[in-house]
Amino acid sequence: MKILILAGGGGSRLFPLSRKSYPKQFLCLEDDCSLLMHTVKRFISFVSAEDIVIITNQKYFYHVQNELSECHAEAAHILLEPVARNTAPAIALGVEFCRSELGCADEEVLLVAAADHVIRPLNKFQQCMRTAEKEAMTGKWVTFGIPAKKPETGYGYIEAGKKFDDVMQVVSFKEKPDLATAEKYVAVGNYFWNSGMFAFTLETIKRELETWQPKIAQQMDAGYKQMLENFANLPEISIDYAVAERSKNVCMVEMSCYWNDIGSWDAMYDILPKDDNGNAVKGDVLTFECKDSLIIGCDRLIAGIGLDDLLLVETDDVIVVAKKGESQKVKNVVEKLKSMNRKEVVEHTTIFHAWGTSSIIGQGKGYRMKKVRVMPGKKLALQMHYHRTEHWVVLRGTAEVVRGEERMFIHEEESVFIPQTVRHQLANPGKIPLELIEIQNGAYIGEDDIVRFADPE
Repeated sequence: MKILILAGGGGSRLFPLSRKSYPKQFLCLEDDCSLLMHTVKRFISFVSAEDIVIITNQKYFYHVQNELSECHAEAAHILLEPVARNTAPAIALGVEFCRSELGCADEEVLLVAAADHVIRPLNKFQQCMRTAEKEAMTGKWVTFGIPAKKPETGYGYIEAGKKFDDVMQVVSFKEKPDLATAEKYVAVGNYFWNSGMFAFTLETIKRELETWQPKIAQQMDAGYKQMLENFANLPEISIDYAVAERSKNVCMVEMSCYWNDIGSWDAMYDILPKDDNGNAVKGDVLTFECKDSLIIGCDRLIAGIGLDDLLLVETDDVIVVAKKGESQKVKNVVEKLKSMNRKEVVEHTTIFHAWGTSSIIGQGKGYRMKKVRVMPGKKLALQMHYHRTEHWVVLRGTAEVVRGEERMFIHEEESVFIPQTVRHQLANPGKIPLELIEIQNGAYIGEDDIVRFADPE
């Protein structure tokens, strides 16, 4: 069995923690492991890392690579979508990779999962996967339904029919409903939340795509590399619309374990531990006479007084406050910020790079201060600035610095000054992360004031 993990989404339903440059799958919500890391660990409990294929896009490549390294799954395969084309083309690309590049046979089962779901306990999840694998081997397209325990407007629904052995017939798929319709679904009892997970053999999905999406199937016939080159020409469509909602070959496995796609701050409240007053808190938070509230802090002390049914999330540049039950409207805030061209919707003050991270810690007219972290063995490009000087102060580790014709090593509590128009490069030759403060001064300190050169010999 091969596992295909979809990790290319740039959703912002958990804004301000989740943003376009750093989406939900990379967030550490319950502990020190990201949602993607939890997903990978969940699957390497019963397949090898070599059997995992992760589909993402170029701007998230280093995030994914670092996450795999953290959970010792470096052998997993990373596929990069040239452009975003929704889940049907992404899954088709993964299928063709398994066929063309990994040499998988038509009867190989492929399990498709999202990178950002919370699922537990592990043993029940494994049991569901084995049931799905067995059914998929008979030629069925298998989906996974979650018992709808309450009316939920943030999920699609699956209408289930008769039960056969360990699976149920799928009658229809339903779009995200309004509250009244969701209440009807729950009352009827045969409606399940749509998890967005699927299992099928490579032969089954190829046959279904030939029937319902011939343009995608034709591109698959050309092979993986050719498909990658022509990826931008594929239709932008979800796998649900493309196949699942049309096929008469779909059955459902009931997920008998806890599942949460963390699609809102209300959902986040559900997964976190609560105190005696029903409060879920993270960070440096004090509560006085607060009940049933979610408070998440990042960089400062938060004191809540007399708060009931409130959601409060703080980062170093944004604070979001909402009533519980209203967090789906966070997307309206994000859309408004997009229309205003606000940078907050795209990126955090901490930016992730191939070599490490940089965080803005202060700025004003003519200056900007950053905290820079360079991972062991990594280096920045050789570069030069026309309008600003830079002053580096090492906090931890050893910096190897190229400045003009000079090459030097800067240690903890030492510093170096980089004049305007002087070529320079920063590297970490050591075994621990290099941390330093960068102070930029100049009439213009925009990020586009940078000229990159080939590395020195």
